[in-house]
Amino acid sequence: MKENPLSRIVILGIFIVYMLVPILATYLFSIAIRWDRTILPEGYTIQWFKETLTHPYFISSLKNSLILSVYTVAINLLLIVPAAYIAHTKLPGAKISMDILTILPFGIPRVILALALITVYTIPVIARSPYLLVAACVVFSMPYMYRPVSNSLDAIDLKTLNDAAGLQGANSFQILIYIIGPNILTGIISGSLLVFSAIFAEYTLARLITGARFKTIPMLLVEFTRRDGRIASAISVIAFTIALSVSMMLILIVQKKKTRKYENKEV
Repeated sequence: MKENPLSRIVILGIFIVYMLVPILATYLFSIAIRWDRTILPEGYTIQWFKETLTHPYFISSLKNSLILSVYTVAINLLLIVPAAYIAHTKLPGAKISMDILTILPFGIPRVILALALITVYTIPVIARSPYLLVAACVVFSMPYMYRPVSNSLDAIDLKTLNDAAGLQGANSFQILIYIIGPNILTGIISGSLLVFSAIFAEYTLARLITGARFKTIPMLLVEFTRRDGRIASAISVIAFTIALSVSMMLILIVQKKKTRKYENKEV
């Protein structure tokens, strides 16, 4: 039975509409004067963006969200990439344990995770601090980093690359950085994007662990959702645009490196 090309187009069109309509509606609502009595907004303005950008907590909240996301990505890279490499090469038996361990955060509600950390870590320097929040975000986001990296390691001829580099006198650190790393760059970038997006939009952990002392963009968004949906939409648009820009920048970096790699092979 032949597949109908039209059905593919219809399914793809429904998916695109399903994904784009909420985003476009949010963008449109962020510049609407009023949009509750007609199909389209009754007028357009950039006043809500002005109020958002001039809000005393917006810049600090944006900075906190970026710091939290970047630190979480960096720590995940330092922990997960070497651990995944060791599990795939030195300790194959540990791979199953790693798979199970990295699934556990999905089964632990963030409320439970936050309350457990607050209860256990009562040392003044750590208790309810941004350090504890970063640690919680690292635990929560581990699966987002591990799975793409693990899949990338499975997709390459890891044993051959590892053995060949070892015969040339390279140690494990050099092999990971200079040989394996470039070959799993796609997985590393994918994991970094997933972690960055998840933590940049994280509300529960930040609200319970640090509260208003380390206000993030999601906390500010919830605050304005209760006051004015148009300003909340403007915050959402800014946050989404930043996340999209970071994602596109990383994707372009990967594409440029792939292009250079292919050019070097042709030469």
